[in-house]
Amino acid sequence: MVTNLSKASVISAVSLLTLASGCTNQNPQTSGDSKVVSVYSARHYDTDRALYQDFTKQTGIEVKLLESKDNELLERIKNESNSPQADVLITVDAGRLWRAEQSKLLQPISSNTLNEKIPENLRHPDGLWFGLTKRVRMLVYNKSKVKPTELSTYEALTEPAWKGRVCIRSSNNIYNQSLLGSFIESKGETETEAWAKGLVANLARPPKGGDVDQIKAVAAGQCDVAIVNHYYVARLAQSKNPKNQAITEKVGVFFPNQDDRGTHVNISGAGVVANAPHKEHAIAFMEYLTSPEAQKIFADANNEYPAVIGVEASPALKQYGEFKSDTINVSAYGRNNPEATKIADRAGWP
Repeated sequence: MVTNLSKASVISAVSLLTLASGCTNQNPQTSGDSKVVSVYSARHYDTDRALYQDFTKQTGIEVKLLESKDNELLERIKNESNSPQADVLITVDAGRLWRAEQSKLLQPISSNTLNEKIPENLRHPDGLWFGLTKRVRMLVYNKSKVKPTELSTYEALTEPAWKGRVCIRSSNNIYNQSLLGSFIESKGETETEAWAKGLVANLARPPKGGDVDQIKAVAAGQCDVAIVNHYYVARLAQSKNPKNQAITEKVGVFFPNQDDRGTHVNISGAGVVANAPHKEHAIAFMEYLTSPEAQKIFADANNEYPAVIGVEASPALKQYGEFKSDTINVSAYGRNNPEATKIADRAGWP
């Protein structure tokens, strides 16, 4: 499996694993074949590669794949601006897609297929990018300390009853910045800042670690409830490590705000790179990823929810039940990101 690359190695020539059936990891400029699509992806799943191979079999278009971290891919695309190599950028979180948008790394595209299949709130209003999977920021709680009936909304976590009982990772994380961005869009800056201050006041400990660390802290009784992305819980539950299984047995999951706007939803998504050498192939590739078969495999790779309506979630997610999603257009998360980071700073959220 391809590992994350350092920034230096990303900017330099890349020589990565070659897959047998049309999906290769290599510098796009090494091929003179025009029937290719060069994909720069921040996702690192073998199932994604199997999908790309299938796309090649169906269309004859070879997929040239470069995998690395989000910021490194954005930096590479910037460095290649005078001689574009990438056709498609795949990354996670609407806030990161906004960063690509702000750097003018993406171009608007028109696709009836993408517009029809991807819900309006999960795509950029001008067609700069499209969501491919949904990522839900839910609550996890310690089943021995909290009853589900005690939980209701994100806002309720600022009430006195939750003093010293809440865990969440740093506000430097894009997931939390996007959560704040959604609050700004639906509740305004004043209420969002009040919520952030109230949340900080109720923390059981200073923010540290990632979402998995918050889940572990809840299971260990260090806090009673935490805000995390749903797939981290599913990943622990599917682990063959008995310690991880024991952790998930101690925690429950809860979708907040079901009686009003719905639970916060983010995306992983893709856009066509500005001046992409193979724009039509790039659009065809993105359209392929919205087919029911591709959607299911693409989403199941990380236990995410498919973006296309009607495609079933994985068995691991079905056990969590149906829930109401916030319908705010996810592009607002990025647009509100600058103010979100300022609010977090003023609230004293590390």
